[in-house]
Amino acid sequence: MEPRVIEGLRWPRDRERIREIQEEVRKRLRIMPLKRPPSLIAGVDASFFDDRIACAASLFGFPSLEHLEDSAVVTEAAFPYITGLLSFREGPAVIKALKGLTKRPDLLIFDGQGIAHPKGLGIAAFMGALLDMPSIGAAKTRLVGEYKEPGMMRGERSPLIYNGVEVGAVVRTRDNVRPLFISPGHLIDIEGSVRIVLASASRYRLTEPIRHADMLSKRMKREMQGKK
Repeated sequence: MEPRVIEGLRWPRDRERIREIQEEVRKRLRIMPLKRPPSLIAGVDASFFDDRIACAASLFGFPSLEHLEDSAVVTEAAFPYITGLLSFREGPAVIKALKGLTKRPDLLIFDGQGIAHPKGLGIAAFMGALLDMPSIGAAKTRLVGEYKEPGMMRGERSPLIYNGVEVGAVVRTRDNVRPLFISPGHLIDIEGSVRIVLASASRYRLTEPIRHADMLSKRMKREMQGKK
């Protein structure tokens, strides 16, 4: 599972070069109907502690939601925190975690944004385009855009609009709980993203793959804090 080749792509520290790379990745984005239903989906989540990143990838069968395996890594952050460039900070850890899976996912779900991002390139969109894999952002909070609060029952939704363009959907995944902010990342559209997220969130607000990856990354973070 390697990034598509971009000259100089090693998460360099030069900010001007970073902007060039970001634009190159953005040009690769394809928002389109999913070509085929996935049979393996992975949730990806990262937690930060000082300059270290704990990243977990949890693989599930789909639509069975059978938990198959996990991969988790702790890495040093090689790139500083800069607003709008979080993907460069998290990206290397994400790739390492995904490489640790013995089976390649057909689709990735991130606890973060897809195209609902100031540059149209949240972590799900960036990593999806970089790895050329279908990807979805299923965030707990809004980053950009305007919306009307959806109804309170599971499955009710409203469009997320940013600069006059629909970039995602605000979806209630459980009755009477806060909605998720769902946006496509790469090689999938809004409708497909909503459908897969709802099918993957059968019992809880979060999808099963993200919920599992979130618990694992947070457990690793607690372990790092205990060793400080």
